[in-house]
Amino acid sequence: MNRVYRDAWGIPHLRAGDPYELAFAQGRVTALDRAWQIEVERRRATGTSAEILGPDAVPWDRFARQARLADTAERCLQALDGDTARWVSAYVDGVNAGLPEGARRAPEFAAMETAPREPREAAGPGAAGPGAAGPGAAGPAAGLAPGRWEPWTPLAIWLSHHILFAHFPGKLWREAVADRLGPEAVALFAADGPGTGGSNGWLVPGDRTATGAALIAGDPHRFIEDPGFYQQIRLACPEFDVVGLAVPGVPGIAHFGHAGSVAWAITNAMADYQDLYRERLRRGDGRVEALGPDGWRPCEAHVEVVEVAGEAPVEVEVVETERGPVVMTDARVRGETGHDRERETDHRVWEAVSLRYPPRVRRDLGFAALPALLRAKTVADVDRALDRWAEPVNVVLAADTGGGLLHRVAGVVPVRHPDNALRVVPAWEPGHEWGDRHAPAPRRAVGGITVMANERGIAAPLGVEFAPPYRAGRIRRLLDASPCWSAGDMAAVHTDTLLPGAGPLLDLLAGLDGLTPEAVRLRDRLLAWDRRMDAGSTGAAAYAMVRAEVVRRLAAHPALASLAGLDSGVPEVFRPWLALTPRVAYALESLLTTGLLPGLDRAAIVELVRAALEDVAAGGETTGVRWGDLHRLAPWRALPSPAIPPPVDGGVPVEAGLPGDHDCVLSTSSVPGVTHHCARGPAARYVWDLARRDGSLWIVPFGASGVPGDPHSRDQHPLWLRGELAPVITDWNRLTEERHDP
Repeated sequence: MNRVYRDAWGIPHLRAGDPYELAFAQGRVTALDRAWQIEVERRRATGTSAEILGPDAVPWDRFARQARLADTAERCLQALDGDTARWVSAYVDGVNAGLPEGARRAPEFAAMETAPREPREAAGPGAAGPGAAGPGAAGPAAGLAPGRWEPWTPLAIWLSHHILFAHFPGKLWREAVADRLGPEAVALFAADGPGTGGSNGWLVPGDRTATGAALIAGDPHRFIEDPGFYQQIRLACPEFDVVGLAVPGVPGIAHFGHAGSVAWAITNAMADYQDLYRERLRRGDGRVEALGPDGWRPCEAHVEVVEVAGEAPVEVEVVETERGPVVMTDARVRGETGHDRERETDHRVWEAVSLRYPPRVRRDLGFAALPALLRAKTVADVDRALDRWAEPVNVVLAADTGGGLLHRVAGVVPVRHPDNALRVVPAWEPGHEWGDRHAPAPRRAVGGITVMANERGIAAPLGVEFAPPYRAGRIRRLLDASPCWSAGDMAAVHTDTLLPGAGPLLDLLAGLDGLTPEAVRLRDRLLAWDRRMDAGSTGAAAYAMVRAEVVRRLAAHPALASLAGLDSGVPEVFRPWLALTPRVAYALESLLTTGLLPGLDRAAIVELVRAALEDVAAGGETTGVRWGDLHRLAPWRALPSPAIPPPVDGGVPVEAGLPGDHDCVLSTSSVPGVTHHCARGPAARYVWDLARRDGSLWIVPFGASGVPGDPHSRDQHPLWLRGELAPVITDWNRLTEERHDP
């Protein structure tokens, strides 16, 4: 018999007789609290989201079908050991048991009545596609009923969340830069690019804490979603008792957990473990073939149909070569013809790009690590569990109450030709194939305060592009400044707003002469600014305005003209990696200090910065404007929520102004030159105290509930905005048991 308890924040604490009963309880409570969220994620993972979200969702659905996410998940499930498969299936059974009640609580399902869709006149083979909607999806009059979950659905959701984490579209960008500006220019743009996920994490050993036991703290950076990406939860049975941050739709606690005697946390390792191949394809005699090192070989090919709310369905051809599924067609060469002398027939030949990624090759997402992590008692147990980890590749910190410490990389990185990591490689040339070897997972002994922030550190041998070192360096300096830390002290590190990367632009401004009086006043304001991106700072707002204008002018400069428009020729899912203005924004420091680009020498850069400063000063728009007036939270929602109430009693609106910036420790990212709004930031904050688990702290944006209007759908948000943390409660006597009618 499983039981559900709640703390004052509505966070579920689950108790059950064994791990399988507990997995069922986790699935059920997730369906109750997050029914709409996990319905959307199930559909995104199966390429069926456009059926309810409309044409804007078609690009993702097309990619999910072409990349064969659902099929890969099903293969990975079939390869699981029996115990893990049983555990995952128990979770799925719980989701299916809770969805009817969860859907009744979620107004979004009823709101689907207002989204009419065109009826299908005919359905060809494969029209439904994997994971098609269940009963109630056929007509708007009945609203939307949640679809039934399959045992492989959690694996598909996990893969959907992380398929872009290794940044394989960046290879298209690097190839274009090398072709147009030369190979030496590629490094100028090497940074944590648009659309990527990262994190801060740090470990303070016991000799630097007030309790004598280690502290682990940090915050994962993701696109801020409403409801939030992470689900605070506690899972307890006779074998284990773990609190942590789960991913709704996925069993267990993968990324951030505290089991009482041991705790762990991760950041993105920025490893490169996915490859893109340029394919030559031809169609003839009713089949598709691809040119490989051994000649033309048959491909798997079929057509699927994506249903679209309000519009006609869209056909998607799914092609898979011996390298992997085709995810992009090169429109420049489509329609060329070739001649097969052997058969004396003509074939249409075109070029495309295929994706090779480890879970599809190895049939393993690393799900066997998840129940092993729950059972961990020491860092040695965590270490052994992570030997089974596969996707995505992470840097891990862990500590236990016996003084054990762990710092390692976990995940699968295939060993292959170095060019595979840098660019799109030709499928027909030998040497780019994958073998059976995988790179060893780097590890280091923990010798004091240890930081992980996506920088070029322990994972350097496994990657190509890493985050700038600012966040990692700043966290180390902050932690080194005090000899003794407590859990409550960590909020000061989480919320640090110093922007070290502002230096190059401010140095250029300092050297300008011959400015108008308005520009002199603005320049002097910026030089006196403390370089903190505080929400109430007018200096931060002025800096951001000047920076944005510099970015726009750089992106429009003739020296970079050959990179303009790259994003227009690729699938929409890949465009963030090929859009010029965001690339310039995140590489601004390099571009302002380089002499490698013809036409952008020091003198040209100075004049460009001068023009940007004068333009902003002449506009007079910086007077009295604070950074928080510009830098406002813009969370992603599948639908505009029908039940987000306006703030009352002086409450803070969801889209409130934020402190921080991309390279601050408080990494609330905008896209300079495009928007000051923030779409990516801390998707949670945590402090794991190994001295006393009840001394731990955590927070998520919005709240524990994903049901609009629920008392716990917004109650944590004011604290999150202020950088405060809520206590982790583990005393069962301080929790309230929740009763549900059968």
